[in-house]
Amino acid sequence: MIRRALAAVAWLSLLLALSCAPSVPPAPASARLTAASAPPSAGAAAADRAPRDGAALEPADAGAVPVTRADPARGSRLAPVTIVVFSDFECPFCKLLGGTLKQLEQRYGPEQLRIVWKNYPLAFHKQARPSAEAAMAVFAHAGPGGFWAFHDAIFETDERLSPEIEAAALRRAGVTPGQVRRLVEETGAARKVDADIALAGRLGVTGTPASFINGVLLSGAQPAERFAAIIDAQLAEARALRAEGTPPEQVYAALSKKNIAAGADDEEGEGDAEARERATVHLVPVGDSPVRGKDTALVTLVMFGDYQCPFCLRVMPTLDQLTAQYGDKLRIVWKDNPLPFHPMAEPAAELAREARAQKGVDGFWGAHGGLLRAQGNLDAAALDAVAADLRLDVAAAKRAVASRKHAAKIEADMELADDLGARGTPCFFINGRRLLGAQPLEEFQAMIDEEIARAEAMVVAGTPRAKVYEEIQKQAVPPPSPPKVSLPPPPKGHPGKGAAAGKVVVQAFSDFQCPFCARGAATMDELIKAFPGKVRVVFRHLPLPFHPDAQLAAEAAMEALAQKGPAGFWKMHDLLFKDPRSDNLDRAALERHAATLGLDAARFARALDERTHQAAVEADAKVAADAGIKGTPGFVINGYLISGAQPLAKFKKVVRRALGEAN
Repeated sequence: MIRRALAAVAWLSLLLALSCAPSVPPAPASARLTAASAPPSAGAAAADRAPRDGAALEPADAGAVPVTRADPARGSRLAPVTIVVFSDFECPFCKLLGGTLKQLEQRYGPEQLRIVWKNYPLAFHKQARPSAEAAMAVFAHAGPGGFWAFHDAIFETDERLSPEIEAAALRRAGVTPGQVRRLVEETGAARKVDADIALAGRLGVTGTPASFINGVLLSGAQPAERFAAIIDAQLAEARALRAEGTPPEQVYAALSKKNIAAGADDEEGEGDAEARERATVHLVPVGDSPVRGKDTALVTLVMFGDYQCPFCLRVMPTLDQLTAQYGDKLRIVWKDNPLPFHPMAEPAAELAREARAQKGVDGFWGAHGGLLRAQGNLDAAALDAVAADLRLDVAAAKRAVASRKHAAKIEADMELADDLGARGTPCFFINGRRLLGAQPLEEFQAMIDEEIARAEAMVVAGTPRAKVYEEIQKQAVPPPSPPKVSLPPPPKGHPGKGAAAGKVVVQAFSDFQCPFCARGAATMDELIKAFPGKVRVVFRHLPLPFHPDAQLAAEAAMEALAQKGPAGFWKMHDLLFKDPRSDNLDRAALERHAATLGLDAARFARALDERTHQAAVEADAKVAADAGIKGTPGFVINGYLISGAQPLAKFKKVVRRALGEAN
């Protein structure tokens, strides 16, 4: 049996790591079976017979998290690591994870990593269930290619899922909306979705996304490095099994069963870890953040929130109840953490802070409530309406939002959230103790009551009430430092941009066939602008082996450097990143780019034919490998490592740290 604590642990890590989750509690452990022992449902059996293209007609993998022909998959069935993802087409965190999974696929390649999709549409996402059924119908009709075209069309758009977005995704998959209604009926798509939901329940899944990496559960939209750590461990386990004689087609079943069983055996240890985490006091300064309540309160509740987050809206009545119940014993502090996929969250935060600047703390809380209530239709007009309702100087408020007048303080909150691991919203710290997500009232009450008892004992011992939080914070655990790697300085002559003598040097390891590298390159330009005269970015090559055009593209860029200097390199760089598809990176395309830049065509062709720059490119790749950098993009900022195409705020935080150390 899966351990009774699995659902609780899944819920905890789920909310910690950017996730949507239903408000209903998980099924009790006694109602769940291990996937290995559960009988297949009629829906699963029917779906398993669905037509597929020839490459996917493998038999089922009978692991603890079973994979069948009815499941859309990318990567080889013989891959030593399989990630089974329970996902929801309407969940923004699933969309965020989609980008991470593509990054992992690029890092490990299809022979080492397989990604499997299973459906877990949440009840409060009204479009999620119809889209899941449509996706399964497309898969049965058009095979994996059709499914992943549908999937990518939804997850690559910045817009919220709607019938219009689904219709566009269907067209991209080669299916019309009229066809799909018939296909849903003919293929038993609804039964397949039901079977996935039932399996999720047996495994203790309570929200999305939930990923099982060879049976090891990782909940939420975790960073790529969290996945990579587990994947690397599983690759080592797989190698050991193969050395013992286990056939490659049986590795997944063996490891997933072992890992689910290990989870069952580890119930007490994980319970202890969860208890330690709930008891840990984190360093969470109040600073000049907006506060509701008195500084003599015995309990300080710090909330990291986002004005476009539905869970932040959902928890507001709970906070009102707590304020009414505890009165002067409780104060509430707001800190901004606008998530990158909520485009109006940061402008809304700007308006709330401008309301505070114009009307004081009452103005802030008035704007705060108005913005949350307007969440479903949060746009520029809604911001103007909130400003007008509060009798703000609307013109000044609009200027503040447009100029990002309060960006420095908002980014400071975001940096603190990142330090504390508060990647999702809402996230609470109650006298420094973390509580994640829109939890029931009773969860808040239990922790607040414990903290009141502790604070009252401190007061009896002589601590002034106004100093209680300060004294508690003196014992708090500071945030960990960013990871560091040992890396030599870039060789002279390597292409760079920004401040020639900048105190901060960013070595950017990149691959011209990686779409995330293109995104990271744009972020580097923004970073240089954010720190004029202080940051230099140096390009380092890391063409990944499963990108067939990346190596030659890197050599072409180096030849542009040889002929036209740094300016020529960066022009070639921009042309290569304009479109990472093969028809922009193959030999013919490289020669077209060379002609566009006015390079000597004969010399360019000779450099590619004779592999003139192969050694230089491979030298960069070896430096990356020696430092443990396996995927792209990878950025080393004065020794601090950032993996993946992270938001600009993440880079700014590390650059500020590096500047402080350099000074």
